[in-house]
Amino acid sequence: MFYRFDKLVYVGINSDRESQLQVLKAITAKFHLGPDISLEAVVSGCPGQLSGADLYALCSEAMTAAIRRKISLIADGLDSEDSPLLLSAEDFSVALKNLQPSVSDHDLLNYRHIQQQFAAK
Repeated sequence: MFYRFDKLVYVGINSDRESQLQVLKAITAKFHLGPDISLEAVVSGCPGQLSGADLYALCSEAMTAAIRRKISLIADGLDSEDSPLLLSAEDFSVALKNLQPSVSDHDLLNYRHIQQQFAAK
């Protein structure tokens, strides 16, 4: 007979801009960022309650926008496949327009309430 022991662990989200910036820097470490990119500006344009997965989704969307832009430039004869794919500030702007935080304000309040309940025990 097997038994399971379940434990609820509240990790939290990156609610302050500095921790969001650190996560964004880690995610984009291997990306080729254009000279017009300011990760600080990207973070300041983000909603406050973003998880690491949300920031990853943001970067994924920005990369998709950069790929679309590159394909268009190649088709127009303005770029080549040999040049590096650079993410631009505009790519992140496009991605931010579609970003939906995975944790709503209501969910966040519920998680904090649960955390306080279990922290008191």
